[in-house]
Amino acid sequence: MMSPELDRSTVLRDGAAAAGHIARICFKTGPPTRTGVELEWTVHDATDPTRPVDPDRLRRALGRHSPPTIDPTSPADGLRHGGAVTVEPGGQVEISSAPHTSVAELIRATTADLAELTAMLEYAGLVLGGTGIDPWRAPRPVVQTPRYQAMRCVFDRRGPAGRTMMYSTAGLQVCLDAGEPARLAERWAAVHAVGPPLLAAFATADRHAGRRTGWASARMAAWLAIDPARTRPIWTPGRADRDPVTAWTAYALAAPLLCVRGDGPDWTPPPGVTFADWLAGALPRPPTTDDLEYHLSTLFPPVRPQGYLELRYLDAQPGRGWTVPVAVLAALLADPATTREALATAIPVADRWHAAARYGLGDRSLAATAVALFDLALAALPRLDLPAATHEEIGREIRRRRAVAERRHR
Repeated sequence: MMSPELDRSTVLRDGAAAAGHIARICFKTGPPTRTGVELEWTVHDATDPTRPVDPDRLRRALGRHSPPTIDPTSPADGLRHGGAVTVEPGGQVEISSAPHTSVAELIRATTADLAELTAMLEYAGLVLGGTGIDPWRAPRPVVQTPRYQAMRCVFDRRGPAGRTMMYSTAGLQVCLDAGEPARLAERWAAVHAVGPPLLAAFATADRHAGRRTGWASARMAAWLAIDPARTRPIWTPGRADRDPVTAWTAYALAAPLLCVRGDGPDWTPPPGVTFADWLAGALPRPPTTDDLEYHLSTLFPPVRPQGYLELRYLDAQPGRGWTVPVAVLAALLADPATTREALATAIPVADRWHAAARYGLGDRSLAATAVALFDLALAALPRLDLPAATHEEIGREIRRRRAVAERRHR
């Protein structure tokens, strides 16, 4: 991720230098061959899912796989098949896979890592949740770090949605290569445009803290309510002419700071100071390339460029359900012709993020688009070269979800 021209301590003097660094680290172009996934779950007591789970219990359960946020002395060993374990502010546990050149290998390795994680938690009397938001417990902090405390302080200025997101939500993130330079803009547009219909089709977060929320995805509702300057989509149909690098750079520099790291425990930034303001001298010291990279990690749009494209808009899925949206997205991006067709299919609903979160497939236009995208994914699924049993399992589940979407469309 680090540029060969700029080390992490290089001082940034102006917007041009920042823009150059963003272009170098955020869009690694080349043949699209790799796929990764980040799976996040809420964690619950096996006998009483409403019971809080404290960090000591998580640390004992995860042992040598505990991240430094809950055990500074831990070696933070990866799982046997390459997945890294992290623990989020509300005690959510996440596996971040290694990137794989084969979707089949990604599914095989991550399934094995998930089985290993599940066994560790079960031994400690803990189980993973199966939805995008905690259905039983109200938001409650579990992991306290200067970063998380600053986030909470900034988010609290706008209301309670930030705490809900931090402490109660669980997502599924799919990571895809950005692609060849000539195809970057099209792939960038496509992964945005298919977001609302796929969010609707895979929404699992309708119940939170013991009650119905009135949202198909209360997880996405929380994200959308935090701060549009850091959570709104970068690409929209109305701004489709913007180069991805230019659009992301403008977004990043205009976003308010969420944390300013220091030696003490308080990393809370002054209200409203953007990274562009910091470049202009708003803080006592100038920012470095390391500060810029950290700032980028505090921006949470539905699609975030990290050298690859990180698709952040899906709710957590129960059991092996995570394999289906991974395969659908990989299939839709498997070849340029399918990507173009997916983009053309989804553009009419590409700005319906709020409707997707609120109504899910109850929105007829989103349901109709989901049907069409599932058809495209089924047609392209053989290109993923999955083992026969996996191909049949995923194809069967796509067809089931297509039937649900078609009923809702009618």
